[in-house]
Parts: sequence; C-alpha cells; structure tokens
Amino acid sequence: MSIDLVVSDHVARVTINRPERLNAIDEAHQEDLRRAWEAIEADRSVRVVVLTGAGDRAFCAGDDMRAEGRTGMDYWLGARPDGFGHLTLRETLDVPVLARVNGYALGGGLELVVGCDLAVASENAELGFVEPRLGRLPLDGGIVSLARQLPAKWAMEVLLTGRRFSAAEALTLGLLNEVVPAADLDAAVDRWLENLLACAPLSLRAIKQIVRRTAHMTAADARMANLPALVEVLNSEDGEEGVRAFVEKRAPRWEGR
Repeated sequence: MSIDLVVSDHVARVTINRPERLNAIDEAHQEDLRRAWEAIEADRSVRVVVLTGAGDRAFCAGDDMRAEGRTGMDYWLGARPDGFGHLTLRETLDVPVLARVNGYALGGGLELVVGCDLAVASENAELGFVEPRLGRLPLDGGIVSLARQLPAKWAMEVLLTGRRFSAAEALTLGLLNEVVPAADLDAAVDRWLENLLACAPLSLRAIKQIVRRTAHMTAADARMANLPALVEVLNSEDGEEGVRAFVEKRAPRWEGR
C-alpha cells in the first residue's frame, strides 16, 4: 500500500507513501485515498485526521503524469465529484483534517491542502497551482474551492500566475495556518492536535458540517439549518459534561456521545 492509514489515540494519520515520486498519485492511489476516507468516516473513535506525505521533500506533487491515462475532455467528464484524492470537495468527512505540509504541494497536492481544514508547513515547502504553465487546469476542486476560501485578488494571483509560492508567501495569502522550521514540524502538528483534541469531538463535527454544508445559503438560512451533527451536539452527554467540568474547574472527559 502506498497510502498508509494509522489510527491511534483518536487521531487518524494518512500518509501518501511514494517519496520516490514526490508522493504524486495515480488513479490506483486515488482509490486508496477514497478507501482511507471511508474507513475514517466509519470509525467514530477518530476525532482528528493528519494528512501528509512520506519523506522530507514533498507533501504531494499532484497527479502522477507519467502514469496518467485520461486527458482533455475525457479527464473532465470522468472527474471525481469529491475532488482530488477524493478529499478536496468531500462533504461526508466531518472530522477536522490537518495538512502536515512537509515539502512540495503542487497542482493536486495544493488541492489536497485546500481540501483540509487546517494546514501547517515546514519552511522549505513550496505550493502552487502549476497547471496553467502546463496547459492544464486545477479541475479537481482547486479553482472552485480556492475562489471561495481566499480574497478574490489573492485567489486569482494563485490561479492565474501558475507560479510556486514559498511557505512564507502562502501563509500571507491564507493558504496555511502556520509555518515552522522543518525540524519543528512534528512538534507544531502535535500542538495543533492537542488544541483540537481538547474540544468536544461532537462540537468539532458539527462546526465543520455547518461550515461545509451551508456555504451556499444565506446567513439566516444557514443559522436555521437542521443538520444531523448539530442535533447530535445539542442532545449530547458531552454538552452536559462540558458545563459540569467548567463549573467544577477540571478538564472535561469527552466520550463522543
């Protein structure tokens, strides 16, 4: 398997394990990623996901163009409805996903970063939608997602220039949450995990579900959306536990129910 999935202490770690190809992925690995997301969705013990690439050179260099068979209209017509790596446009993965960007995140690799909820990168990372310089397009969720996540001028800069951005530039643009020296990347990821795991897991699921599934609505309609995760939180034992722990001045013990 070139897609590794390890679940421990409520954290699912998904690693694209093709360092010899800069973690570029072909159709077989796209399917492996799909199976990994489905396994995580079925495992209610998972509260947070970390997505990364093996080695220290690349997070993901996008499509493995040496192996790719579909091009042009055939590619567009057969595009994955849930985006690159079955993640960028995915609406069923309600737990937070943190990108550990340990090098190149180009083309589809940047689409994966855009599909994550949070992203921490090493200083040596480079990000960009290079497709226009190859006569192609970031069609697996890149264009439509980026245009909704960044201010218009910044999104168009990333999309229209096709150039690579340093991690520091990407942080300024809003593509990343934090940039650290490569030696400190794992410690930074652990710090983000600590903060996420301190929150009630049902609350995190509900927040992500509300954000992702009401983006097309007016604020008033979104406020009244009766989403499953919202109802689950409001009727949860964890909701009572959180208040009780606050009153008793102790850390809450989350059960995810």
